[in-house]
Amino acid sequence: MRFQDMDWSKKPIRLTRSARMTLPKTISDWVKEIKRWSAQKGFDFDWEQAPTFLMLIVTEASEAMQAWRDDNKAKFAEELADLVIRAFHMAGQLGIDLEVEVARKMAINWRRPYRHGHKRA
Repeated sequence: MRFQDMDWSKKPIRLTRSARMTLPKTISDWVKEIKRWSAQKGFDFDWEQAPTFLMLIVTEASEAMQAWRDDNKAKFAEELADLVIRAFHMAGQLGIDLEVEVARKMAINWRRPYRHGHKRA
């Protein structure tokens, strides 16, 4: 059974072994999956709406922070997943090859000195 054909109405959602085997494997695969989902659910947007959708990523980070403050690791993981989904959604909608951009940015990061810019973290 394909990932997108599964019955997601059941709660709690537990992925079976066969479902895990059909999950998208790469960042690019996930971006494509989320782009299909956003089109089907009516969440498409364009460059002019990017600031609004970027703030939704901030919202997910805030919700993750609240889960951390509540010491709720399950909720924290869920909100972190929401944050990644929103970032992948933006990449798909705006035609950004996130896999290439992550590799490019990590190449830059690896060349930087330890805690560059005298930052704490």
